[in-house]
Amino acid sequence: MSDCIVRATAANANIRAFAAYTLDTVEEARSRHSLSPVACAALGRLLTGGAMMGSMLKNDDDLLTLQVGGDGPIKTIMVTADAVGNVKGFVGDPQVMLPPSKAGKLDVGGAIGNGVLTVIKDMGLKEPYAGQVELQTGEIADDLTYYFATSEQVPSSVGLGVLMNRDDATVKQAGGFIVQLMPFADEATVAKLEDNLSKIDSVTKMLNDGKSPEDILSIILEGLDMEITDTLPVRFHCNCDRDRIEKALISIGPKEIQAMIDDGQPITMNCHFCNTDYSFTIEELKTIKKKM
Repeated sequence: MSDCIVRATAANANIRAFAAYTLDTVEEARSRHSLSPVACAALGRLLTGGAMMGSMLKNDDDLLTLQVGGDGPIKTIMVTADAVGNVKGFVGDPQVMLPPSKAGKLDVGGAIGNGVLTVIKDMGLKEPYAGQVELQTGEIADDLTYYFATSEQVPSSVGLGVLMNRDDATVKQAGGFIVQLMPFADEATVAKLEDNLSKIDSVTKMLNDGKSPEDILSIILEGLDMEITDTLPVRFHCNCDRDRIEKALISIGPKEIQAMIDDGQPITMNCHFCNTDYSFTIEELKTIKKKM
């Protein structure tokens, strides 16, 4: 099964829903950043949520940024996503290790701690939209549910999960769902949806049992006349390249570039999102300075 987001409506468009399968995307992030299991679970959840939220954007060049900042050892998580299924991200401490939670699961909430979730939407307007809420549990799904209710006034249910292989700490399953009630949903629709949600298994259990995003939506929206609207591919993708990094170098100013040249050593610039290194020789630095 390829990584994707399935979008659907139900109850005469009074419900909109998204379900994602993101195993390859999260495994790519784990591999690029050499993530510990708990760091992978944390970033993987936010990548999955970010990909689905990105698919809610209207224009292909709109951008979504999610940032989780907490007082736990992981420090920060940042994810950016666009409207066409591209998503990338990183964590402050990719090697953080914690004992399992009381429930015997990866302690994502403990790794993040108390803090804030910031959501920024750049939709080509003069100023980007920004919303911020306090973290409720640090488990990501609960915090996104709270964000939708508080900042966007959209009653929502968010489920996210990352399951790791015990033998080699690679990603075994990853995915999630977002279900949202539109303003005119009647009480019977709300009651049926709440009843369905109360009975579902965890995201990772459903995925591990072989259920697809379509299957997950069918379970959540059972009895509500679900209609699949489209399917969107998802991938971990960073748009950094040598030209962008060179522009970043130029932006720091000629004095700083000259100081690097005087130091006499090649420099290496790293992209936080994809962990790619870009090296520049002294001669290349001199050429960049001339361009300035």
